[in-house]
Amino acid sequence: MGAGTILVTGAAGFIGSHLTEKLLAQGAGVVGVDNFDPFYDERLKRANIDEITSHPRADAFHLHEIDIRDTGAMRALCDATRPEGIIHIAARAGVRPSIEDPVGYADVNLVGTSVVLDAARRAGTRRVLVASSSSVYANNEKVPFSEGDNVEHPISPYAATKRACELLCHAHWSLTGMPTGCLRFFTVFGPRQRPDLAIRFFLDRVSRGEPIPFFGDGSTSRDYTYIDDIVSGILAAYDHMDEHGYRIWNLGGSDPVSLSDMVSTVGEVVGRSPILDRRPMQPGDVLRTWADLSRSRAELGYVPTTSLKAGLERQWAWMQTRARAE
Repeated sequence: MGAGTILVTGAAGFIGSHLTEKLLAQGAGVVGVDNFDPFYDERLKRANIDEITSHPRADAFHLHEIDIRDTGAMRALCDATRPEGIIHIAARAGVRPSIEDPVGYADVNLVGTSVVLDAARRAGTRRVLVASSSSVYANNEKVPFSEGDNVEHPISPYAATKRACELLCHAHWSLTGMPTGCLRFFTVFGPRQRPDLAIRFFLDRVSRGEPIPFFGDGSTSRDYTYIDDIVSGILAAYDHMDEHGYRIWNLGGSDPVSLSDMVSTVGEVVGRSPILDRRPMQPGDVLRTWADLSRSRAELGYVPTTSLKAGLERQWAWMQTRARAE
């Protein structure tokens, strides 16, 4: 990691704020972009920014409240700051909400990514790294999921937009020669996680003795990945992009856990027995995710180190600290 300026979209969000802090710690200057979309409580994102501005190198961070779909604003920002690289995290996320708002997801994820790529090209940015998702694998029967698998059969609008973003990135690289990478994240959790996501929602509800929605028979599984492991993978990919031109990497824990086991572990961490509100499977949900890390391990040196339980304990401790502060 050099000491240049890196532009991070979605800097106020869960992953973006952790990434920004780590970049600052490694000596980079960070230009943050976020529009504080009301998908969830803006105060949570403002609190994330407060964490960044308390960093010892906070003077190297500059936040710009811009919608990534705003072509003029993004071009002007990139022209003015001339970032050496862009790490594009901002997106509309989530499978189930995308089924209710497919047009909104296509607008933000496809138009926004197109604007970011175009602004990078115009400003002469050296490299662009874009967040994708394990959802692109849909219900592939072959496990673990590897980057060379067929991903042309998405089962949600969200997954379709993320696959489309990967194709936009390939076109960008083909036309410009700019090193361009895509990272398929597998179920990221940890402090600052969005409140609508299962782990944070379950920790909160179980701690209050309230029922949690439990979809299916509990056999579905996810490859949960702790936020610190995700950030380490992002930084490794950023540092190795020039060697590959266009490349896709999985970033996961590579240790799938069933829904039943995840809920039981949540109960252990908070010290209460979960109360299950059993419901049928939801449209768009995949049966399992499991990252094949062969490529990421060989090319990036990526090795996740945090187990589900250890990560849950850290997230629960953070949630309790946040609750006391409020």
